[in-house]
Amino acid sequence: MLVKEKFKGKVSIVTGGGGLLGGAMAEVFVSGGAYVILLGRNRQSLENKKAELLSRYPDQCIETMACDVLEKGDLKIVKNQIVSQFGTIDILVNAAGGNQDGATIKPGQSFKDLDSVAFEQVNKLNLMGTVLPSLVFGEVMAENKQGVILNISSVTADRAVTRVIGYSAAKAAVENFTKSLAVEMAHKFGDKIRVNAITPGFFIAEQNRKLLLNDDGSYTERAKTILNSTPMKRFGEKEEIQGVVSFLCSDEASFITGAVIPVDGGFLAYSGV
Repeated sequence: MLVKEKFKGKVSIVTGGGGLLGGAMAEVFVSGGAYVILLGRNRQSLENKKAELLSRYPDQCIETMACDVLEKGDLKIVKNQIVSQFGTIDILVNAAGGNQDGATIKPGQSFKDLDSVAFEQVNKLNLMGTVLPSLVFGEVMAENKQGVILNISSVTADRAVTRVIGYSAAKAAVENFTKSLAVEMAHKFGDKIRVNAITPGFFIAEQNRKLLLNDDGSYTERAKTILNSTPMKRFGEKEEIQGVVSFLCSDEASFITGAVIPVDGGFLAYSGV
């Protein structure tokens, strides 16, 4: 359940804020009274998400800033704009990420057919797309000795899920980075800076829709396999990511850092037996 004014006055950045899950995460802060900055490469998707959120929360402050999370110089410009306008940065959610066809192994292929360039690009987007915003926006948190960074992993980081080998490797690295940064921040800048991650299970979004749904809306064989490995026997709804985001980014989680929390309907807990 979204809590009104829970984040009142906080300055929150959501990278990939125009996406399905990124937008759902942004709603946590919008509904909670925060100043929210939606960050991403696609200006139109950001504006669409802003309009959608404002239709439900017309009095809230939502800004959109087009920026490539892989360009450190651009991130610094955005950081300076945010600090100039709002005075600080309190919360960073690194929701930008994604996959590419070339970094997957298609039916009938083997690892020998993997496109190494696409593999590198997927790793760069998901890992460096988390590292660089953390470095740039985390500077403000380090100076203030307080703040929250929330990263996004995947169940594919912990369980070998066929075909998505590039994405899986990248998300495994994100989990390791989350733990390392949590330790570094606590050691060097005190106990008021926390870094955690969530591990979404399977949610139907644009990037995986064709893998999970046939043209008639029925489940593909891959989707059926996933559901058979998910004790709750269903896909997640975007709203079901919001509770853990709200918790981890609030003072309720003040003694939690370096944690990776699954939101997966039991997928990671299930052995298949």
